[in-house]
Amino acid sequence: MINYSGTPKIETDRLILRKFELTDAQSVFDHWLSDERVTDNRIKGAHKTVSETMKRTAKIVSEYASKEFCYWAIELKTSGELIGEIDLYNFDIATENCEGSYSLGYKWWNQGYGTEALRAVVEFGFRHMNIHKISAAHNLDNPASGKIISKVGMEQEGIIRHMIRNAKSQYKDCAVYGILQEDYLKNNVNAHTYILKLE
Repeated sequence: MINYSGTPKIETDRLILRKFELTDAQSVFDHWLSDERVTDNRIKGAHKTVSETMKRTAKIVSEYASKEFCYWAIELKTSGELIGEIDLYNFDIATENCEGSYSLGYKWWNQGYGTEALRAVVEFGFRHMNIHKISAAHNLDNPASGKIISKVGMEQEGIIRHMIRNAKSQYKDCAVYGILQEDYLKNNVNAHTYILKLE
């Protein structure tokens, strides 16, 4: 049975994963949602105005009332900058499986932050929520995301053609990955924990 825990604060070596606040909207807009280099990998297109981002942020904040909502802002410990977002979603009661996704501002690509955040969330999902399997996918034209997913132990299970259509009406083929709780725990039984602190 999944142990729904909402969105607790998670601390790693360099990051704080926390709930979004309404005051985050400007940073979200500036750092990734208005940037087409980032949003090209998302189903919905870039935001044109900060008011769009404010509405989206308000919706996220309102969802925190539910224990089944797991949606973190990714914050740098050193500077307090908001650099991205990460979530667990699409929980299936019958299989106890779910999916994960993330976005990082372009300025912070290729610095290991995506891997660090995803490792922490995967660990949280398996060790604290008792999830059976976590899946993730990336567009084939975004191989860097595939490297992040692979680094946390997920294995590619296939390619789904035209899995998504982005805001420009372009169909995208996606590689789908997954990792089972039993495999994660077996491979990380004596490993360094990626979560320094959980609140």
